[in-house]
Amino acid sequence: MNDLIANCRVEGSVRYREEDIYGQETDVIDLRRKVGMVFQKPNPFPMSVFDNVAYGPRCQGIKNKSMLGQIVKQSLVDAALYEEVKDRLKDNALSLSGGQQQRLCIARAIAMAPDVILMDEPTSALDPVATAKIEELINDLKKEYTIIIVTHNMQQAARISDDTAFFLMGELVEFGPTEIIFSHPTCGKTENYITGRFG
Repeated sequence: MNDLIANCRVEGSVRYREEDIYGQETDVIDLRRKVGMVFQKPNPFPMSVFDNVAYGPRCQGIKNKSMLGQIVKQSLVDAALYEEVKDRLKDNALSLSGGQQQRLCIARAIAMAPDVILMDEPTSALDPVATAKIEELINDLKKEYTIIIVTHNMQQAARISDDTAFFLMGELVEFGPTEIIFSHPTCGKTENYITGRFG
């Protein structure tokens, strides 16, 4: 995501299917098709609801209107948004509510049928009702996709994750099944964070 940023320094490696994504031979366009991203703040493109979801498939060469229509509809259905926007597909996506915009961004990501979806605090800018919808959606989507979510909300992590990794100052402190991490962490730093002694 930062390959076009001048003077961007990267240390270490990130491996996806045994390949370093920062390696010279990595096709970043192909990587972006396989790994979707949903950001902290909803970022719909300033275009129609339909065109937001169709954007990725069009970039991958899909031009058939019927096929695009099917992809858009199914992605919106899978993102639990279709019933709310089915009569507004030509409307500008920026006219949607914050929670709807975030679900649209999720639909845009899954329209590419990725293997992995990365989510960076996807509910931090949303109200409790919209947050609950996103969490319910994540619980549904994780049956089909590998989802990696970053959150500082301990209750949210406990509700929606199967496995939890606790990072502190860039270091992986502990990783394991969520139920174990939250009930019997093996590291004192993890316990201190979960119990609110710091953080």
